[in-house]
Amino acid sequence: MVQQDLSGISFSKTAGSSISSPEIMGFEDIVEDLDKLKDPEKARVLSRFFKTGKGEYGEGDIFLGIPVPLQRKVARKYPGLSLEDAQGLLSSKIHEHRLVALLILIFKYRRSDGKGKSEIFDFYLKNTSGINNWDLVDLSAQHIIGDYLLMSDRSLLQKLAQSKNFWERRIAIMSTFAFIRNQQFEDTLRIAAMLMHDKHDLIHKAVGWMLREVGKRDGEQLERFLKKYSGVMPRTMLRYSIERFDEGKRKAYLKQPVIV
Repeated sequence: MVQQDLSGISFSKTAGSSISSPEIMGFEDIVEDLDKLKDPEKARVLSRFFKTGKGEYGEGDIFLGIPVPLQRKVARKYPGLSLEDAQGLLSSKIHEHRLVALLILIFKYRRSDGKGKSEIFDFYLKNTSGINNWDLVDLSAQHIIGDYLLMSDRSLLQKLAQSKNFWERRIAIMSTFAFIRNQQFEDTLRIAAMLMHDKHDLIHKAVGWMLREVGKRDGEQLERFLKKYSGVMPRTMLRYSIERFDEGKRKAYLKQPVIV
């Protein structure tokens, strides 16, 4: 019989079937687990925090009000979730459904061989429409896209950085966190330069954050980049990138005239 969950996503389950192993539990079981954990008051707070109002970046996103640590616990129960069920969750209007799907994909990716990693990488890219809030991007992009591209052609990131979808542009820069953690900074700096004149504040924050992470590991690289671009960087991007500088140096950068 066909049943319907609260997000409007259909799934099917054979009447009388018995599901006992987490390896074969799927969409419906995860929806039920999350529904038991919902907190309406926290949901209202998160809805405001993630800007779900009309015309805001998270417009239409629905929250259950479940903290991320609890979502991780749910995700760990379903290591064998099929990509088909993961796609159902990523198509949900409910934020926690999508985040749990991404957390499961990360767990599956880490357990997979080369072929499995490639399948999850491709699946992620085909489902970016469901990776549409900043926490979804930030908690997943480096662990799947970034990790996979450590040993692959990285030109994909330049295509994502040019996307009309600003979440894909955020995926581009946040994926480079995997490279930064491996002391590889060139791609982060390249993508940061490409996004220098992006109109969206969430891109400015992400780029500034990644530049700061570069600076934590190689201050000279960051300062060379800032010498070239600090005059044209959006102020939010600049502030994020220089957060770890001493007060005098921060003030000096912020006093620089903005080149229009």
